[in-house]
Amino acid sequence: MYQPMSLQTSSMPAPSLGQRYRDVRALSMAIAAPLSAEDQNVQSMPDASPIKWHLAHTTWFFETMILSREPGYEPFDARFDAIFNSYYLGLGTPFTRAHRGLLTRPSATEVKAYRAHVDAAMEKMLPHAGPERRTLTTLGLNHEQQHQELMLTDIKHAFFHNPLLPAYRPASPEAMDATPALDWIEHKGGLAKSGYDGKDFAFDNESPRHDVLLRPFKLAARLITNGEYSAFIEDGGYARSDLWLSDGWALAQREGWKAPLYWLEDGQHFTLNGVRPINAGEPVAHVSFFEAAAYAAWAGKRLPTEFEWEVIAEAHPTAGQFLDLDHLHPRAANGETRMLGDAWAWTRSSYDPYPGFQPFDGKLAEYNGKFMVSQLVLRGGSCVTPADHIRTTYRNFFPPSARWQFSGIRLAEDIL
Repeated sequence: MYQPMSLQTSSMPAPSLGQRYRDVRALSMAIAAPLSAEDQNVQSMPDASPIKWHLAHTTWFFETMILSREPGYEPFDARFDAIFNSYYLGLGTPFTRAHRGLLTRPSATEVKAYRAHVDAAMEKMLPHAGPERRTLTTLGLNHEQQHQELMLTDIKHAFFHNPLLPAYRPASPEAMDATPALDWIEHKGGLAKSGYDGKDFAFDNESPRHDVLLRPFKLAARLITNGEYSAFIEDGGYARSDLWLSDGWALAQREGWKAPLYWLEDGQHFTLNGVRPINAGEPVAHVSFFEAAAYAAWAGKRLPTEFEWEVIAEAHPTAGQFLDLDHLHPRAANGETRMLGDAWAWTRSSYDPYPGFQPFDGKLAEYNGKFMVSQLVLRGGSCVTPADHIRTTYRNFFPPSARWQFSGIRLAEDIL
């Protein structure tokens, strides 16, 4: 039975939670480690944030949502509350998102000290934390994992706008893969269940579990590859208005889209590991919903609903590439069924509340519910999603124009 956030309790004992806290916080610093202070302050567009801001905001979350309630806790700097609040209007007026790159102060060094200050207080609190504090800490860690993914996608976008096209981390050359065959998984349709009903952590937008009615369909066992998407381009996919939704066509023409974001000329594309040859066997990434829908129309298929994706993923929870700092790009499926990892799969489902949806309580009520409009659901995680952060019920969401995330294409088809 789903319960509001304040009533949930974590089954994880305090020592295990303490180690998880240390591991997650350390990974954020490992992601930032290759970056200079200048790198950490850059903001390439309003939808992205500086790395330094991500490091500080995730720290602000623990300080504001948990430590501020602890007797005797002294904030590192009370002024930080005004600049590292993301969108919680109930906690004040957040600093303008599009201007986060103007925050040259506090410095990266001060932000590191801020994290150390909050970490020390959390380490002191966790061994004695009750169920509510443990639950809030678990939420804070999952929140930070969301930002770890954003850190990598945001710095990739920033580096792409540098004429030097710098690599975030160099990587060794890899073998090129041919486009593998596309297999399908059939489902007979009928009444199915969707949503989370377990005892471990899940976000409020994943509940309650409820009935959905599915028509017979089949779902691709893997994501569409670079090689398959190249065929769409070569067949004039970006020049055929009949394949595109109206808003997508207007946007593609206005912005001059000819290929996925980060694709370059001469068969190259920009990756976090630098400029690399486009590997035909790897899942295509950095496409908008509009591009995904146009490709599906070209292929004579459609995009799945999030419920179709979920029912297949629950039966086949097979994984591809998740966050590995040595391999920051999707991996070729090579004929395997791959439902999780590699690239987020756009669905045809609007990001709406489930029947009976209840947001988190108190300060956290703004976490997800306020964004349930004008966005589409993506499922499955990507090559920059921490592996222990994903579930088959996990709902990501972006506007249909978004391209800077590792978003890809999985096809579906009706069985008539």
